[in-house]
Amino acid sequence: MASSSSSSVRQRPATAVSAAAQQPQLLQDDQQDLLLPKQEPEAAPSPPPPPPRSPLSQALTSTANLANLLPTGTLLAFNLLSPTFTNHGACDATTALLTRGLLAVLALSCVLASFTDSLKGPDGRVYYGVATPRGLWLIDYPPGAPPPAADTARYRLAFVDFVHAALSAAVFGVVAARDKNVVRCFCPAPARETEEVLDILPLGVGVLCSLLFVAFPTRRHGIGYPVTNGS
Repeated sequence: MASSSSSSVRQRPATAVSAAAQQPQLLQDDQQDLLLPKQEPEAAPSPPPPPPRSPLSQALTSTANLANLLPTGTLLAFNLLSPTFTNHGACDATTALLTRGLLAVLALSCVLASFTDSLKGPDGRVYYGVATPRGLWLIDYPPGAPPPAADTARYRLAFVDFVHAALSAAVFGVVAARDKNVVRCFCPAPARETEEVLDILPLGVGVLCSLLFVAFPTRRHGIGYPVTNGS
């Protein structure tokens, strides 16, 4: 019993000495870990940018969404009034005359909307105006308000505005020619050749207008068109 107790007493100091010897080593390892720079995980490589779209691809996309090239109010008025004015395709002399007047007024609104633009005033509100050779003539701007920060002279009339006015009228003609009520109103029993023309001509005009819209872009955001944050 005496020998076993003496051996246990001898082992305790040895264990304490070994634990005391390991503590400086652990502290040294911790200091080295703090001094070493932390390696950040490598960021994932960014995906390659998409290839630029060709003008033909942009034109085909615009052709599929020709209605987006028209003022929203004009398109909405056409969709609402066309069935009533055409009597759902069963036109007589009076309804045919009214339908022609409706199409003329809506086409004129598309033309006039191409010469309008908008800007943000000092109060953050959006104000609309008409493009003139001298600049933008604001319609709903308060008379006593301070002048807008943006230079209205850079909104002056340009050649591209006339191009877009003609294209908007042509696109509206395409939309009207694709409406079954309008077609039945003016051509209730078309011949086979006429049906082929009515099927092919609007598509060809739509593709041509889409190409010209891509070739002659505009930055205007007039009445009936969406306003972006940068406008």
